[in-house]
Order: sequence, then structure tokens, then C-alpha cells
Amino acid sequence: MVALERSFVKDMFNLSGKVALVSGGSGALGSTIAKGYGYQGVKVMVTGRHEDKLKELAAEFAAEAIACACSVGDPAVEADAERIVAETVAKFGSLDILLTAHGYSKPGSILEQPTDAWQAMMDANVRGAYLMSKYAAKQMVAAKTKGRIILVSSARSKRGMKGYTGYSTSKAAVDLLAQSLACDLGEYGILVNTFNPTVFRSDLTEWMFHNDNVYQNFLKRLPIGRLGEPSDFVGIASFLASDAAAFLTAGNYAADGGYWGN
Repeated sequence: MVALERSFVKDMFNLSGKVALVSGGSGALGSTIAKGYGYQGVKVMVTGRHEDKLKELAAEFAAEAIACACSVGDPAVEADAERIVAETVAKFGSLDILLTAHGYSKPGSILEQPTDAWQAMMDANVRGAYLMSKYAAKQMVAAKTKGRIILVSSARSKRGMKGYTGYSTSKAAVDLLAQSLACDLGEYGILVNTFNPTVFRSDLTEWMFHNDNVYQNFLKRLPIGRLGEPSDFVGIASFLASDAAAFLTAGNYAADGGYWGN
């Protein structure tokens, strides 16, 4: 029987000194998780396609004494993904945590939606997660880092919905991507998981919070009684990056207010 050490218990949630790369860093979820990491002493590289937003975010973090840098690029473009990982290591010396918070959704019926629109969701949500994971994993293996790869999926990955043949399918693929990556990378001590949020407040969803009919309809499937806020997901993103989750890999973890269980 392995003895439980007091020092492990005291430090198992400690992320101080780690280096995290957060894609979709200028979005509501990515920026909030990146700040949450920063508050815990993590050095954070935020990346995305919007340079102005990333620079504003980096300045905001710096004002709060968070070690932060930004790198502009599209996770679904292979050269960008490779460069972003390289820039993270060049800036901070290592890479311990990858969290992919980028994504794209454009609902539409299969009878009407252009195939290009469907493909755009596949590229953004699946290809982008794959490429960021690929180059982060290469770096972690080369440096012998027992890292963490955390892919943000969706509660809709396991429940279909009208108009979501693109988004739901892409997020189901992300769930299986994480499980397969975990099998590829387990021998190197790299753990790979997803967490799967329900609808949360962002620029794209803010209208739902002000339309009572829509809001109340969502609550029929949410036992927790409300939609999400970006801050609701800082805990699980931190937990999966920590030593407290050292025996967890290939998991798809509900962060959905009970959506899957209802």
C-alpha cells in the first residue's frame, strides 16, 4: 500500500510556475480560464486570430502581475499551430498545459446548410484541436514533460439537436480525439481529457440571457437552474491541469449543470 503524503495533499492543486498555452484566448471562455491560471501563478500564452483583442488581454493581465504573452494565429492552420507552440517555449522555456478553448458554431438544417459551412466547423473544432495537440505533444515528449492537454468540448457532443449536425458532430469527434490521444501519449506521462460545458455567457450567447422564453426553455434540461458563466469552468480547467487529476486521462467530463443527466 502506497502511503499518502501530507505534502502531496497540500500541493496537489498547486499550478504555480507552470506554463499554459490557451487557444481561443480572446474569447469569453479562453480569456477567463487564462486569467484563472494566471491568478494561480501560471505563465500564460494566449492565442487566437484577433491581434487587437489579444494585445488588450495581455496588457490587462500584465496590469495584474500575471506573466502573459500573446501569439496571433489560427489553430486550424498547421504552420500557425507549430509556430505558436514554438513561441510559447521560446518565451517561457517550457510547456506544461495546453487548453483549447477555440471553436466555431453556425447552426443550420442539413437540408439547407452549405457543405462549406459544415466543413468550417470541422476545421475549427476538430482540425484545430488536433493540430494544437500534435505540436504541444511533440514539445512535451521532446522535453520529457508530463504535461496536460485539455480540450474544451461541449455538452452537445453526446446529445443531438435540431440544426446541429455540424457542431454536435465536431464536438463528438473532439471527445474521441481526446480518448485516442490519451492512448497515444500515456506512455509519455501526458494526460488528455475534455470537459464539456453547457451554454455559457459569451458575445454569441448573450442574447439568450435576455430572452426569457429561450432562457426558460434551456432550463427545462438544466437541473442546476441557470445557464453557465465563463467563471464556472475555471475550476475544472484547473483541476484537470493539476496533480490532483494525475490518474485521470481519456475522460469526457460533464461541466453542464446536469444536462447529460436530465
